[in-house]
Amino acid sequence: MNAQHLRRAFLSATAGCLIAVAPAPFTAKAVAETAGEPAVAKTADDAGLQWGPCPAFLPAGCGIAVLHGDPSKPNADILFKVPGKSDIAMHTHTSPERMVLVSGELVVTYEGQAEARLTPGTYAYGPAGRPHGGRCVSDTPCTLVIAFEGPVDAAPAAADGR
Repeated sequence: MNAQHLRRAFLSATAGCLIAVAPAPFTAKAVAETAGEPAVAKTADDAGLQWGPCPAFLPAGCGIAVLHGDPSKPNADILFKVPGKSDIAMHTHTSPERMVLVSGELVVTYEGQAEARLTPGTYAYGPAGRPHGGRCVSDTPCTLVIAFEGPVDAAPAAADGR
């Protein structure tokens, strides 16, 4: 099959689909910063995880474990776990956060938006500085993988939500 036939086959196979081709997202800086790091694969119940406490305004029994990176620096990934049937107080972060619920069922509310119900595998994004809270509505703990762009932090939201 020559190049013309391949192009026609590709175009007919992808008719009606939007395909975007972008340059590789790798930059020399990103490659230099991560080149020596090992690849990582962990599960939420990995015996090697070191769970630490959450800030005092979050529910008793809450825990945080670092999956990758240094939480005091940008681009750290953590596991965040709260007990079943517990409330997560309104709070903010100085960094955007990207989350995927691993276990449990979690209702999340961001100020000015309708609540979202997360089930295992659900992705959620939270912008920096936006007050939000939630409730683990399942009997079992709710566990999230959270990726922070900046250092990991959380501060209780004031009575007015900020």
